[in-house]
Amino acid sequence: MLTKVMTEAYNEDLAYIHDVGFGEFAKTSAPGLLEILRRNGIASGLVVDLGCGSGIWARELSRAGYEVLGIDISPAMIEIARKRVPRAEFQTGSLLNAKLPECGAVTSLGECLNYLFDRSNSIGRLRQLFDRIYAALQPGGLFIFDIAEPGRGRGPRQKHREGKDWAVLIEVDEDERSNRLTRRITSFRKMGEFYRRGQELHRLQLYKRSDVSRELRAAGFCVRTFGSYGEQKMIEGCVAFVARKPRR
Repeated sequence: MLTKVMTEAYNEDLAYIHDVGFGEFAKTSAPGLLEILRRNGIASGLVVDLGCGSGIWARELSRAGYEVLGIDISPAMIEIARKRVPRAEFQTGSLLNAKLPECGAVTSLGECLNYLFDRSNSIGRLRQLFDRIYAALQPGGLFIFDIAEPGRGRGPRQKHREGKDWAVLIEVDEDERSNRLTRRITSFRKMGEFYRRGQELHRLQLYKRSDVSRELRAAGFCVRTFGSYGEQKMIEGCVAFVARKPRR
């Protein structure tokens, strides 16, 4: 058994496992997301995907004719995304500090705005991000994303999933006083004859939809919340937002 040193933002092995074993949500959300964009008159142009991961949603955007800029804090995720979507542009960095070009839409799927990989994350920092997204969007542009709310960590404290060459053990703990969710993840990835073991600690700040909606409206957005992206229902404990910049 080989052991890999712990990191906290999807190292090589966990990025691989997330891509092959946990990418279904982004893939099955794509038809509904594309319909939202088209229904709001955004049929082409640049879409910025914050927390783009391994580029599964970016690939569907590219196939649909959009230009894509993907940003993620994990270099391993960005490496996979670049191979998956050669025509798109990808950058490594915190979504909270990302420079946002003028665009038709900004997306962020999979509770990315909750993660504390950037430890400065807070409702105040999100408000600053909302302001910058509002400024970058063209009139009528959309900001589509989902967040995890308090209660996301309820249910089994320990979870296990596996594939043909990988397995993960996840221990979940939610602190109701601080609204912090902690995931302790132990990964096993087959490397030749052996399995390499890795560990990561993921922390999320959970936000109430009412607080997020308030900050979005203060930034100037018209806001609606949803329980699904088209036919793809939200993961339990999560809610989707479609925030629109008014046409002036």
